[in-house]
Amino acid sequence: MQTQNFSVNALIANKFQHNLLNNCFVKGTSLLSFLLLAAYPVSAETTDFLTDFSANNSREIAQSVNAESVKRSNSEAQISGMNQVTNVNQLSDVQTTDWAFQALQSLVERYGCIAGYPNSTFRGNRAMTRYEFAAGLNACLERVNELITTATNDLAKKQDLETLQKLQEEFSAELATLRGRVDKLEAKTAELEANQFSTTTKMQGQVIISANAGGFSGDRIIDATGRVRTQQPNPTLVYRAGIDLNTSFSGTDLLKVRMETGSGAVENGRPIGGRDNAGGELEPFFGSALDYSINPPTNNDIEISRIIYSFRPTKDLQVTLAPIFQTADIIDFNSYARLSFRDFSTQAFVNNYILFPITIPSGGAAIEWKPGGGALSVRAVYAAAEVANPGNQQLASGVSPFIEVLYPNNFRPPIPGGVGAPEISGGLFGDNYQGTVELEYAPSRNFALRLQYAGGEIFNNHFDAIAGNIELTLAEKFGIFGRYGYSSYDGTAFGDINPNYWMAGIAMRDLFTRGALAGFAVGQPLIATEIGDATQTNYELFYNYPFSRNIQVTPAIQIIENAGNNGSNGTIYSGTLRTVFSF
Repeated sequence: MQTQNFSVNALIANKFQHNLLNNCFVKGTSLLSFLLLAAYPVSAETTDFLTDFSANNSREIAQSVNAESVKRSNSEAQISGMNQVTNVNQLSDVQTTDWAFQALQSLVERYGCIAGYPNSTFRGNRAMTRYEFAAGLNACLERVNELITTATNDLAKKQDLETLQKLQEEFSAELATLRGRVDKLEAKTAELEANQFSTTTKMQGQVIISANAGGFSGDRIIDATGRVRTQQPNPTLVYRAGIDLNTSFSGTDLLKVRMETGSGAVENGRPIGGRDNAGGELEPFFGSALDYSINPPTNNDIEISRIIYSFRPTKDLQVTLAPIFQTADIIDFNSYARLSFRDFSTQAFVNNYILFPITIPSGGAAIEWKPGGGALSVRAVYAAAEVANPGNQQLASGVSPFIEVLYPNNFRPPIPGGVGAPEISGGLFGDNYQGTVELEYAPSRNFALRLQYAGGEIFNNHFDAIAGNIELTLAEKFGIFGRYGYSSYDGTAFGDINPNYWMAGIAMRDLFTRGALAGFAVGQPLIATEIGDATQTNYELFYNYPFSRNIQVTPAIQIIENAGNNGSNGTIYSGTLRTVFSF
């Protein structure tokens, strides 16, 4: 039940706040409940499912679950610790200009049936639990019984009873409607409880279906590995579908298990993501593919793509253990460029491209420390590509597409009679791993600055990267954002190189309709003079239109100039109509 369902509270409170409690024992507790609601406003809290299901959302969901459970436990615990208030001035957060001030003053000073929190606050704008409502109702009923027992002069007068009767008649329709809504709600709640999936687990799902078409100017496209494409790509229908099982055992922890499948292709006997759309087919290595199509599982395989467990040993510290996840689940968030089913689809715009050479499937651990719940946050993640492999392997897995350009021999089967690919040790501390640290400063919802460092091993070669991520919101609707990265990768096919990365964009919320999001971004995913002429530039324009809370449709246009850092390539263009269903 939301506050607007009880908009009549203010009127009742102003008309008969000084008479109601004297007489409620005559006409029952219906109107008493209304007056209590005037003093304890109720507000509904909803969760945006699309954010909950995001491909990079383990931190957000855990924080949401933890915050709700802490709020609930605090509310219930504080009921017994509330302090009796004898004067409304004892409540530090109650002002004479508040709409329910007179009703609250009467409840406190005349009837003495309102308690405050131990820190002398009333918290009238906070959501009220059933326990708190029951505690307030019980206190007032006890006061009414006391008045009846002592038979003092405060008992109801004839004119008060007449006023109460008139008010009862005046609001009889509203009371009947309210009783009907409560009955229906209780019936629905009983049905849900009887048929719920689990007492500890919530199931959520998402299906992404995209129609994609595109092509290129000129007579051929040469990718970063030298392969030539002369035929225009055909239109395709891209999809990804998944189910999340979110389980909490204590109310302050979260176990996430995600089962997922998607479209894709097969190359050298293994599934290859990102090749089911024009951008990913024509330029597969430098972040031009649709992000939601690039990560495994692909080629219609059904796999578990996330197993993540988060818990809080202290209020300010969150610990995450994950046999299957990726570093970007924890680090490099941005309000406007992060979720490829909601905003930008270009892989290189969703995260800092050179910062995450280790991707899905990988495993490891993470911590997040937010001292005092303030503006500063520190996050640290360790991820290894082959955590479940105790031996050595010869072909790569769990690495980003650009790694195939830098270390091509590790992606090709050994040639009979020739030199085999170098063996790569697996396990939690195997060769392909990275450690990442992020420092975030977010003094408000309108500004955030994130500084990052990543380092590790790729095929026995060291890499380092430093990066920045910034976002600024103006007038609550207009966003400006960007990322930058500088890195060093040793022992590549081009020697020791220092790739750069940048992207910048603008976005507008609630454009034409509430909940909509529009954005434009431009960037260069991998700037390395040793690889071509370092000129590849990506552009994307999108408009996310919410048909409902569960259906969002997004047309998007992608343009890629000088693909593969090759200035002789023509321009690649791609159009996508993305539809997201959530349940």
